[in-house]
Amino acid sequence: MRTSLIGGLLAMALMSVGCGGPMEEQEAPDLASQEAALPDCSNSPDDLRNYYSDAAHTTLVGQWGCWCGGLYNWGNKSGPHIEYIWSC
Repeated sequence: MRTSLIGGLLAMALMSVGCGGPMEEQEAPDLASQEAALPDCSNSPDDLRNYYSDAAHTTLVGQWGCWCGGLYNWGNKSGPHIEYIWSC
């Protein structure tokens, strides 16, 4: 009985100490110091660019621009096969 009591107290002590000591708070990133702010597309004219891997525009590989109030910026945005969309 005494062994299990000591073991239980030791386990409680280890749980309260944890591993590696106390955690430090991390500062939030300073978003104002970023190089370019994301554009506000809520009042922007629609201008979406679809990037394709082929001239027939069958495989979409990336998008960039403001369209229907949303920002689209993903994928591969290089190459000559671009489709421009001007209306929502």
